[in-house]
Amino acid sequence: MDEPRETAGAQSLRRALQLLRLLAEHHEEGIKLTEVIAASGLERSTVHRLLSCLTEEQFAERDPDGKAYRLGIDAMQLGFASMRRVPLVDSCRALMQKLARMSGDTVFLVIRQGDYCVCLHREEGHFPVKVFTTDVGGRRLLGLGAGGLALMAALSDAEIDRILERHTAEYAQAGFTRERMKQAVKRTRSAGHADIVDTLTEGVSGVGRTFAASATTLAAISFGAITPRLPPARKKEMAQLLKAQLPRSESAA
Repeated sequence: MDEPRETAGAQSLRRALQLLRLLAEHHEEGIKLTEVIAASGLERSTVHRLLSCLTEEQFAERDPDGKAYRLGIDAMQLGFASMRRVPLVDSCRALMQKLARMSGDTVFLVIRQGDYCVCLHREEGHFPVKVFTTDVGGRRLLGLGAGGLALMAALSDAEIDRILERHTAEYAQAGFTRERMKQAVKRTRSAGHADIVDTLTEGVSGVGRTFAASATTLAAISFGAITPRLPPARKKEMAQLLKAQLPRSESAA
């Protein structure tokens, strides 16, 4: 007998988890009730009831003006606890060590967190770059860095526009206009991998590619090295290495 596709009696739990994912994606700026309804496809009464319960249990919180929801303190405590041992890091560690040995370069694992990407792990090869500013636990806007650009390129154009609109000043400070970022996304989609030069650190280049961390979550693994070690031909080799080694994903860049 085939196993059921969904656990019986767990519909409310699944819906609450769906809302928690939405709150996580929009934690920085908050998300309004009407936006949660539109994004989830659930009835207004269902969304209101679940958000009220999550708020009572401190897994969600409302702004003082009552217009936007964010993750609550208990949701954050769970996140902090999980960082002590991240299953995704455990499952990727051997692969990252292999890639670092094969390439000699530094390998990063990043995952999306709302409008940002978070570095979960890094492995250094025998040619480590000492000027990296991306540490484990560090966050950067999507699109900045090889892994972050690969993750951004996997999003819809509409979602990218919303992120760029929310963080116009921050992208400008990093040297990215809306047009420049869109061109970078276009090149990433066309190539199937992200390719950066001097984006975060002068004299440092990178190559990154996404993969399916779960049924609903994309992560990215990237190489970082001093630019002389990553001329165009070697970048293609590194991109092919990522393509061959990473799990396949229909939506991955």
